[in-house]
Amino acid sequence: MSDATLEVALGDRSYPIHIGASLIGRAALYAPHVRGRRAAVVTNTTVAPLYAEALEAALGAAGATCQRIVLPDGEARKDWQTLNLIFDALLQAQADRRTVLVALGGGVVGDMAGFAAATYQRGIAHLQVPTTLLAQVDSSVGGKTAINHPLGKNMIGAFYQPQLVVCDLATLQTLPPRELSAGLAEVIKYGPIHDMAFFDWIEANIDALVAREPAALAYAVKRSCEIKALVVGQDERETGLRAILNFGHTFGHAIESGLGYGEWLHGEAVGCGMVMAARLSQRLGGVDAAFVERLTRLIERAGLPIVGPALGADRYLELMRVDKKSEAGEIRFVVIDRPGSALVRSAPDALVREVLAQSCAAQ
Repeated sequence: MSDATLEVALGDRSYPIHIGASLIGRAALYAPHVRGRRAAVVTNTTVAPLYAEALEAALGAAGATCQRIVLPDGEARKDWQTLNLIFDALLQAQADRRTVLVALGGGVVGDMAGFAAATYQRGIAHLQVPTTLLAQVDSSVGGKTAINHPLGKNMIGAFYQPQLVVCDLATLQTLPPRELSAGLAEVIKYGPIHDMAFFDWIEANIDALVAREPAALAYAVKRSCEIKALVVGQDERETGLRAILNFGHTFGHAIESGLGYGEWLHGEAVGCGMVMAARLSQRLGGVDAAFVERLTRLIERAGLPIVGPALGADRYLELMRVDKKSEAGEIRFVVIDRPGSALVRSAPDALVREVLAQSCAAQ
C-alpha cells in the first residue's frame, strides 16, 4: 500500500494521520508544527535507542531545537511520579508555551505526553508518533490522554487533541510478538462494533497480520484509523457514540487493575474482555452463540488470552463500578446489539456473574 493520509474532522482542531513506511525521518511532515520552536521528544527506555535519533534528526531538519525526555517503560509507570518527570524536564529547560511535545512510543508514552501537553502552562501543542500497533490503530488518535490511579485505569486525564499523528509502519517490525498481539485486539474490536466486512477481512488475514506482512498491517492500520476518525469526529468527548470504542474495555480494565498494572498488557486484557462482552451480548439477545464462538476463535488466533484471571466475581464487579461509563454506581457495558453495531447499556449483576463464571479460570 502506498502512503495514506486521513483526517480527524474536528473543525479548527482537525488534524491529519499519516500512514506509511519510514515516515519517522520525513522532516516535511513535522515542519509546519515545529519550525522555529523547541520540540521536546517524550519517549521511553525501550523506544529511545531504536528511533529517537532518527526522529530528532528529522525535527532538526524541520527547523526545531530538540530536547529528549526518556521515561521508564511499562504500564506500571503510567502514574503521577512518571508524569512529573516530563514536567521536571520542561521546567528545568525553561520550556515555554511555544514548546511542542512529541510523543514517540506506545500507548503509555502517548497518553502521558498528551496529558502533559494538556496541562503544562495550561496547554501546549503535541504530536503523536506511535511505534506500537495498539497506539497506531487506537490510542494515538482521538485525544484521550490520561494516567492510571491505583483504584482505576485512565481515571485522571483530559481530552486534548494532537496536531499530527505519524504512523510509521516500519516500527511494527521491531515489536515483540506479545505487543503485536496486544495491538491486534484493538484492530479486531472495530469489526463487531462497526464493520463486519472488516471483521471478515481480519479473519481471512489474521495469519498474515501475525506474520507482520507489510501489506496486511498497512490495511489494518488504515481501516482502523478510518473507523476511529469517523467515530471521534461525531463524538469527540464520548457523550454517546464514541463509547462503543470501549468494547471489551470494561471487563479488560478490571483485569488490568485487579492483577496490577502491567501484569497483562492492555490489549491482552481487552481481547479477553471482548470474549466476556460478547457472551454478555448473547445473554442480552444481541448475538448468537455462533458469533461468540467466531469472535473467540479469532481472538485466540491473534495470540490473545480468552480465559480471564480468577479475581472472583465480587472483585470484578467492584472494579467495574469504577469505570468512566458507570452512572450512579451502575455498571454500563458496550454490547453488540447485532453484528457490526454496538450500544452502551446496563446489565443485571446476575447475568454478569454468569458470564464471569463461564469466562474465568477456576478459583
